[in-house]
Amino acid sequence: MTWRIQRRNFLQVLALGATQSLVGRHCRAGDVNSKLRVASIGTGNKGRDDLLQVAASPLAEIVAICDVDDSLNHLGGAAEKFPRAMRFADYRLLLDKPDAFDAVIVSTPDHMHAPIALAALELKKHVFCQKPLAHTVDEARKMRLASERNGLVTQMGNQIQSHRFYRTAVRMIHDGAIGKVREVHSWQSGAMGWLLVDARPADADQIPKSLHWDLWLGVAPQRPYNDRLYHPFNWRAWQDFSSGQLGDFGCHILDPVFLSLDLNAPISVQADAPPLNQEVWARQCTVKYEFPGNTRTLGDVLSVTWYDGAGCHPDRAALGLPDSYEMPGAGSVLVGESGTLVIPHVGEPRLFPEDKFRDYAMPVMEDVNHYSGWVDACLGNGTTTSHFGYAGPLTEAVLLGAVAVRLPQEKLLWDTSAAKFTNHSAANGYLTKAYRSGW
Repeated sequence: MTWRIQRRNFLQVLALGATQSLVGRHCRAGDVNSKLRVASIGTGNKGRDDLLQVAASPLAEIVAICDVDDSLNHLGGAAEKFPRAMRFADYRLLLDKPDAFDAVIVSTPDHMHAPIALAALELKKHVFCQKPLAHTVDEARKMRLASERNGLVTQMGNQIQSHRFYRTAVRMIHDGAIGKVREVHSWQSGAMGWLLVDARPADADQIPKSLHWDLWLGVAPQRPYNDRLYHPFNWRAWQDFSSGQLGDFGCHILDPVFLSLDLNAPISVQADAPPLNQEVWARQCTVKYEFPGNTRTLGDVLSVTWYDGAGCHPDRAALGLPDSYEMPGAGSVLVGESGTLVIPHVGEPRLFPEDKFRDYAMPVMEDVNHYSGWVDACLGNGTTTSHFGYAGPLTEAVLLGAVAVRLPQEKLLWDTSAAKFTNHSAANGYLTKAYRSGW
């Protein structure tokens, strides 16, 4: 039976999770004369870029577009670009036509990633989903398991992974440029331009005729529309819709750390942040992760510390970086047994001490296409690098940090096999969330 709007909802898909798949149509992998028929859900802002990047592949055909906003900046503009594509405001109606498409791009606000992607995966559709994969740890894990169970091609939209700068940094660590790594510091010190208020306003604005506000809210609790605080961008400030600055940038900046050091799940996480209200995220925070050591690290435990907020970054002097070096606004520092590697976001990696590495031969890595690589893999040619088997655990780690920010100063011990904190029952309550009735 197909995914019927009146018979299936997101809660049922979550419950089905590890046991049942809905009938769908596989992509025609291996047929060199076929194109990948793609449905794009979320066509404004980053969604527009994702759509155009996928469409640039000669092997992709955009057959459906979906957005809750009919304006030219969203669905209207996509319709002008792809006039032959089917148009939808409600993604559930699109998914009710599974024979019409092979793969789905999900480029909505974070709280709708899992509802859409999980439904598509259970229809056996390949999925490209923007970062972070999900809004909760539970969702991220279910997405990984669903993709693996159904044998689908997936890719998370942390496209900077495919840039030569990040690829070079990973290769340098794998080549042993700084030896085994003893600690990592990662940060995003930019101001949160989307965090405009500290509490929800009491009044409401008139909903634009082009916007389907109830569909925009989706699984999130009902709230009045405000014309400057939510759609199309400032939703990142709100706990109901995102995971703050860490959720926005963690899957980018921590990605080369995970790839170069073969990281998976942390064993503990602890945040230093101001107490949160029930609405918006903190303007600054520090999150310290502990990961089990491995052959690329020194000692039994590797410390990875995340910093975010305006001007919030690690102390340069404590990392042994020279006064003349201007710290990038975002990036990572990996401190090894024989040197230090700085990975700007996004810029050429730098080794310190400079005198020691003056004659170091930087490996030559090329850019790869994060988008066409997904299209190719869906058609049976090659594999993706940020598939959900990798991106799921990375997203889980990022979202565990967001849980810790809700409970500042508490050291939370994580058992990844049991998918729970072993020392804090209240923290486990933040691993999932309630979904609005009817969704």
